[in-house]
Amino acid sequence: MHYVAIFALLTACALADDHYSFSKAVGQGGGSSYSIVGDGRITAIRVWEVYNNYIYGFQLCYGVVWTPVVGYVSGEPNELHLYDDERIVQVSGKYAQYIQSLIFVTDKGRSLHVGQPAGTAFNMYPTHPDAELRYLSGRVSGPPTSFQAHWAVLDTDSSETK
Repeated sequence: MHYVAIFALLTACALADDHYSFSKAVGQGGGSSYSIVGDGRITAIRVWEVYNNYIYGFQLCYGVVWTPVVGYVSGEPNELHLYDDERIVQVSGKYAQYIQSLIFVTDKGRSLHVGQPAGTAFNMYPTHPDAELRYLSGRVSGPPTSFQAHWAVLDTDSSETK
């Protein structure tokens, strides 16, 4: 039911104005659904991989609060901590049975590359020039099996999505 409410909210935002967009989901899509949502701007990302192979799990940080991990934790994570005025503006990667690799790119040209680039390629970015990555959703069956990025313009005065 929680996912239905989030989907309804995101759909309403999309219909209300052009400051919200979402990228087409990629991956095989088996397992349970997930949605990573937080307050304010994304300030850091953690990604775990299986021995330079597929993505094992990931986690976002909003402000100083880390979200629950999607997938599994194993070993040391690959991390990208964003600067105060930095935002994620592109997510690329490859998928097969699981999400094989992820590349998060910021508006400052920095990036986090994790996983093995094997499988079908994808590239996600917002439709509005001032939008940034706000939410992630998809499906997980142990490791993540599908992935979708949601983009919006963040109102920095109130730290809410426009």
